[in-house]
Amino acid sequence: MIVMKFGGSSLADAACMREVADLVRKALSRSPLVVCSASGKSTNALFSMAKKSEAGQNVEALEELRALIDKHHSIALDLFPAGMPDYLEMAISQLSSELEMMLRGVSLLKELSPRSMDTIASVGERLSTRILAAYMGMEWFDARTVMRTDATYGCGKPQISEMKALVLEKLAPKITDGKAVVTQGYIGATEDGCTTTLGRGGSDYSASLFGSALGAEDIQIWTDVEGVLTCDPRIVPDAQPIAELSFNEAAELAAFGAKVLHPATIQPAVEAGIPVTVRHTRIPNGRFSTITDEVKTGRPVTALATRGPVTVLTVSSTRMLNQSGFLSKLFDAFTRYDISVDLIATAEVSVSMTVEPQASIDAVVKDLSEFATVSVATDRAIVAIVGERLKYTPGMAGPLLSALSGINIEMISMGANEINMSLVVKQEEAPRALQQLHGALMTGGYL
Repeated sequence: MIVMKFGGSSLADAACMREVADLVRKALSRSPLVVCSASGKSTNALFSMAKKSEAGQNVEALEELRALIDKHHSIALDLFPAGMPDYLEMAISQLSSELEMMLRGVSLLKELSPRSMDTIASVGERLSTRILAAYMGMEWFDARTVMRTDATYGCGKPQISEMKALVLEKLAPKITDGKAVVTQGYIGATEDGCTTTLGRGGSDYSASLFGSALGAEDIQIWTDVEGVLTCDPRIVPDAQPIAELSFNEAAELAAFGAKVLHPATIQPAVEAGIPVTVRHTRIPNGRFSTITDEVKTGRPVTALATRGPVTVLTVSSTRMLNQSGFLSKLFDAFTRYDISVDLIATAEVSVSMTVEPQASIDAVVKDLSEFATVSVATDRAIVAIVGERLKYTPGMAGPLLSALSGINIEMISMGANEINMSLVVKQEEAPRALQQLHGALMTGGYL
């Protein structure tokens, strides 16, 4: 069997849902589990109305609720021109009533707890999947009955062993030859039945977790691009789909800004050895990317990505010379303030590090200043050059650095066994850096 995950853009309206239904019907011989996000922009609308209710703007919140329900009614009526089934009408009405009751409660208390927010946010997936399942005449399955998480509302952590046992007990028997089961991504529940969410972008994670638990042959991520691209097409319009990349490459690209995959999507598939394919919903026979455990052939560079803004801290002290324990003392300061360090580059008497801009910079700088000189550079960006074969290709540094002529590189980070060369530049120069790198690598046959 396979898992087919469809994002919000693939479920945005009735026409999109028809396309999804066609894709699923063509895959019925593979007994697909269909994992769906909320219809386009619905989750944003749910967060907006919840915040308005908390602020006491209940009239505005209820107007947004009605607009959301009207949107889904319109989709359903378009799909069922002769009239939607009574059970679907009832399901939409019940979800509308549940959402209105939650919003009125938030407005009355003027308090929006993370637990309440998760229940409100879950309505988007529950609406989209009710409509799609009804249109296809397929079984609807409530993911919350098997996606067991802890009680970290807003970013629930799946309890893997319990989740797998529940999937095998309750979901697996429903996946039979020639039929599809439609369920939700993004949402789960605690042991006592409280609704949780896996965090924004968690539908991909849900698909991977379900695929791993079920031993799927393939986990298909259907989206609005023809696979993982060699660069962000908004910055580099001639970016090309990558036919095959490794799990490690995909994880690196996701961590450094690629928008196609949620970083956590990769891990369950890696552990289960299941390939992940990324495909374009509206171009089903077009190009796509396959993400597998290991790619042994290909060009030195697989793709480019960027993330920013980041902040660069450079810590300098002559005490570093021939002194053991200096780095331990340095990183203790970051541990105290729970600051994650991304890149590190060292010299004889200095260490440069990148951190996220929202980190407690002032506090850690104050502590570090007691034994070193600290300089801070803000509004920087990381440009990542990713490729499994990068470390095995001699002479790559020359073409890479030559391609960045006219751009000041403030920091370079790459270990001997790494698949990622990371460069730090001013954020305003990151787009030009990507464009020059991509052009030079394509021309030279390295990408």
